[in-house]
Amino acid sequence: MSNEATMMIVGAGIAGSVAAQSLRAEGWRGRVVLIGHEAMLPYERPPLSKATLTEEVEPGPKTLMTSERLGELDIEYIQGREVVAIDRAAHIVRLADGGRLAYERLLLTTGARARPASNLIAQGTRITTLRTYDDALFIRRAIDQGSEVVVVGGGFIGLEVAASAVSRGASVTVIEAGPRLLARAVPAPLAELIKAKHERSGVRLEIGTTIERVDAIEGRSKVILTNGRAHLADLVIVGIGAVPNVELARTAGLAINNGIALDELLATSDPDIFGAGDCCSFPHRLYNERIRLEAWRSAQQQGAAAAANMLGANSPYEKIPWFWSDQYDQTLQVVGLHREQDIAVVRDLGPNGLVIFYLANDGRIVAACGFGSLPAIAREIRFAEMMIDRGLAPNVEALSTPATNLKSLLS
Repeated sequence: MSNEATMMIVGAGIAGSVAAQSLRAEGWRGRVVLIGHEAMLPYERPPLSKATLTEEVEPGPKTLMTSERLGELDIEYIQGREVVAIDRAAHIVRLADGGRLAYERLLLTTGARARPASNLIAQGTRITTLRTYDDALFIRRAIDQGSEVVVVGGGFIGLEVAASAVSRGASVTVIEAGPRLLARAVPAPLAELIKAKHERSGVRLEIGTTIERVDAIEGRSKVILTNGRAHLADLVIVGIGAVPNVELARTAGLAINNGIALDELLATSDPDIFGAGDCCSFPHRLYNERIRLEAWRSAQQQGAAAAANMLGANSPYEKIPWFWSDQYDQTLQVVGLHREQDIAVVRDLGPNGLVIFYLANDGRIVAACGFGSLPAIAREIRFAEMMIDRGLAPNVEALSTPATNLKSLLS
């Protein structure tokens, strides 16, 4: 490829921002164009449900790159403009304002959007989702001492927002349609610990019920549930998952399969177009299936890997999934992916928390989940990740014994 060629990235979240910087780190001297639809510098999203809501002084977005850094790396950042079409034959993207830009290789990091509530919601209700910095500011300014908040969804985002709101003095109710909290990614014993933590903190939980409708009553929302109960709210926050942004890729004729379908090199069905982050699915060697991850570190790692492969590294993406969630003063961390048929091994750390390891039928550790104090859980999960990566089958009794240092099981 000529140094006059353009490496283009559509989407300025963590995956896109890391990819832009990685292209320079990998030695690319040609043009790098990063396009973001928000009219601000690229910023971190994890703080939106935590520090952005709870810090005493209203914080600005935590930027991923400053203007100075963009200039140092000679990255052309086009902000506040949306890509609406890709002409694959001509290697051109078209912007909503009519602009056209040519690329040599293209990376799609279009992310995901909050899944909207599908229930009958009356006009005039105060309801929102959380995905952007502006969303977080809207929520922050609506929650304070004595305000009543209803959170729809007992997953990671919903529970993080609930913890932040109750810490600000709001009265919080969480509504979860499933039989328990965090049913998709967290085992029941850990979910029970998290449930108890929220209840001790004053959060009301409505589990196993859904919203029948939301009525507007004198400037407030009345959330009526299918179990017959109702809750008045100054604000309703919907956190029921995310939808991958695949429309641009689909219109361009790229393969779609639970997101933009990538191969092991993070390339799409067009060899000159790659993908990374929440919008994409890819095959993983450890789990023998196609997966899509909505996690900060995965997006970061995929962005770096995609950038290298855009330049010809031809290196399969094999990083082990890992994600975390802060719940009050404790942390939840998950590494790997577990299935119903996997064997669970419990490691009780006493006041420091609980860790559950998952073993495949051949004894290999394939996943681990932990909830408790940050230092203890981070250490245990880090060693679990190393064991997964090495394909180890550790002794079950040693795994379950807190006195056993997991580092000793790495050999």
